[in-house]
Amino acid sequence: MTDLFGSQEQQDIPKANAPLADRLRPVSLDEVIGQEHLTGLDGAIGRMVAAGTLSSMILWGPPGTGKTSIARLLADAVGMHYKPISAVFSGVADLKKAFAEAETMARTGKQTLLFVDEIHRFNRAQQDGFLPFVESGVVTLVGATTENPSFELNAALLSRTQVMVLRRLDDAALGTLLDRAEAAEQRGLPITVDARSALISSADGDGRFLLNQAATLFSIVLENPLDPPAMAALLQKRMPVYDKDREGHYNLISALHKSLRGSDPQAALYWMARMLVAGEEPLYVLRRLVRFASEDIGLADPQALVQCLAAKDAYEFLGSPEGELAIVQACLYLATAPKSNAAYKAQKAAWKLARETGSLMPPAHILNAPTKLMKDIGYGKSYAYDHDADDGFSGANYWPDEVPPASLYQPVERGFERKVNERLIYWDNLRKSIKGNG
Repeated sequence: MTDLFGSQEQQDIPKANAPLADRLRPVSLDEVIGQEHLTGLDGAIGRMVAAGTLSSMILWGPPGTGKTSIARLLADAVGMHYKPISAVFSGVADLKKAFAEAETMARTGKQTLLFVDEIHRFNRAQQDGFLPFVESGVVTLVGATTENPSFELNAALLSRTQVMVLRRLDDAALGTLLDRAEAAEQRGLPITVDARSALISSADGDGRFLLNQAATLFSIVLENPLDPPAMAALLQKRMPVYDKDREGHYNLISALHKSLRGSDPQAALYWMARMLVAGEEPLYVLRRLVRFASEDIGLADPQALVQCLAAKDAYEFLGSPEGELAIVQACLYLATAPKSNAAYKAQKAAWKLARETGSLMPPAHILNAPTKLMKDIGYGKSYAYDHDADDGFSGANYWPDEVPPASLYQPVERGFERKVNERLIYWDNLRKSIKGNG
């Protein structure tokens, strides 16, 4: 075994004409930037390497944060055979070949680190195929994924691995990458200080993307350094990382929903913009706003639902980008409206009581009696027509005979629901008065 930050024996030294990102690949764990919480001497990976033994693990983090580099360097650091495969390009036959190779290496006394890139792309059955080889120690599995392992990996596989969370590279780490690039090229980037900051921001935490952009800048000859607008015109625009059917999608909609609930219109507008700028379907956002209007506002402001449906109609009428202003208006209305989840809680309570009480009949006096037989057996007997009462309120019982009246809807003392609550209290008192007089 080599020492903690020993040389990389399995990797050839990159050639001078190799892409910049390849030439700057770290050759020891201490050269991996931005993940010191894992690779440092006190980090989980650093401690494993210091002890000379690795556990199977899942490296979970955004693109361009060093997952592949860490896996490659881990094998060398503890003297293991490194076998990489990609779930994008590999199938069952490739897995069988990798396991057979690992068994052969084991017979020679050499353990195998099996690195599976994009491991979440293997289906559940394929993931199950790893289990016997991980349990028997034939391979130490290191999987890399940009997706939440809780959603994408089998529970059985997760229980046999440790999940290591890699962080998005911050501005300082990305700045260090640019420093290394300039040192490798032996010249500075042909951009202004402001453009350098803009370049780092455009990378969105992705070191690989940043180095590819830097390589483009190094490849051109300029008389004067580029300012931010000139650089933006030259380089391709990076779209925010956002997969509409995976965790990023749910993270942002959760942030939007909770910002609305917390009555923070500024944050709500930001998260909604993040979604729409990244390419989210505006009608999906509108569906979530409509849901929020009922779940978190309800009768505290009945206009909230109206505003959202009007925004949906406006967007469908105008399309993008003009119609997106209506979505903004609805978002701001929801964020600044009084909040109540009384309707949401009432629905849950009503559904629960309905399931518990089954198929109980309504009381006979509120049943229609369209036939003589039904009248003869008591349907509609003694029904009190509320409009005939002095207060337009009969105070009659509308619950099944076997179920006592329940308070399912309990309005809050906010917004319009304060008025609703006053009405309920008025009717409750009137009901008690009628019963007392009866």
